Amino acid sequence: MLSYSSVIVDRLETHFIVSEVGLTVSLVFSLVLVATTRWHGRFTLDATRGVQKFHSAPTPRIGGLAIIFGLFVACALSSDAQQDLFAPLLLASLPAFLFGIAEDLTRRVSIGARLLATMASGVLCWALTDVHILETGLDPLDAALAWLPLSVLFTAFAVGGVANAVNIIDGFNGLASGTVVIGLVALGFIADGCGDAELARLCFLICAVTAGFFLVNFPFGKLFLGDGGAYLLGFLLSWLSVMLVYRNPDISPWAPLLACAYPVFETVFTIARRLWCRRHPGQPDSCHLHSLVKIAITGRYFRAFSAPLRNAFVSPFCWAIAAVPAWLAVRFADNSPALLPATLASFALYLGFYWYVAHAARARRRRAMRSQARVAASIAALAAEPEPVQS
Repeated sequence: MLSYSSVIVDRLETHFIVSEVGLTVSLVFSLVLVATTRWHGRFTLDATRGVQKFHSAPTPRIGGLAIIFGLFVACALSSDAQQDLFAPLLLASLPAFLFGIAEDLTRRVSIGARLLATMASGVLCWALTDVHILETGLDPLDAALAWLPLSVLFTAFAVGGVANAVNIIDGFNGLASGTVVIGLVALGFIADGCGDAELARLCFLICAVTAGFFLVNFPFGKLFLGDGGAYLLGFLLSWLSVMLVYRNPDISPWAPLLACAYPVFETVFTIARRLWCRRHPGQPDSCHLHSLVKIAITGRYFRAFSAPLRNAFVSPFCWAIAAVPAWLAVRFADNSPALLPATLASFALYLGFYWYVAHAARARRRRAMRSQARVAASIAALAAEPEPVQS
């Protein structure tokens, strides 16, 4: 008869093997997509022009295909207990992923349709698992969430919001996928700390599969995540956050919020900023935190590097903003009184860094405009000089 410790060791060995296979499949599939660009490029290449475009070479934006293929392979090889968690989650992610990949291929799927698709994934996942948000830490809202239809709708809206938030920050090499990995690692540590080993392993397994794509995306940006990949990873991150609190009531609902804090902060602040400026919340602009980091920091201090590397250097600055609240989530996972000020402090950190890079970006633009004005004035002066009279 096998001892309990032997069973645990066997499960860990199986988990590591499945993670390695998932990573390898995702990596190989990503490399195949890059190598076959000439065959699918007319449908999959991302444009280089646009208010939020910073890359200089057309690049395939269907990295989500590699991730979801790796996830399906990993799910098929997982243990029965792991599949009970993984399979419904993966199946429910399909509406969000398919609408995102349709946008990657056609550029004709509206923001509203993609938001509804991510919410539909949330409703489908509730139907398959009966998991939904029961507690938020806000007593009036918690009382309202006792009514199941409202709880399911609120859960779908929250999940859709986080999925779209991850898509919003997907602007530079490795930024979105790296941020999701930070959030998943935080959720995994929290789950492991409260004894939920299966959920912790699922978080780390998805990290491993995502890492396969990440190795091709960062730092040189040979393959982009795309809307399909961003919505897929955003949905997985948000639903695992919901599952963590549902399966472990001792965990504060503020903990998974902090694990996902950076994309949530970016989305909330972006909506508020655009409404303040009397613009539509869905109108794209180049005033996201990552865009300003590119202008104010990497565009100024990393000019000696190539354009892809300058773009890649944006991500570590934003990962730092994501890592601080994620660490606080792990540190105070079951301490709601500490997590509320931690959330406020993390948002203050985000706002402070945003103010710094926005101020630096404006100063750099002013210097560039003055330089251009001086050049234009010199050209005008030269043009105005009379030609010498030849005798």
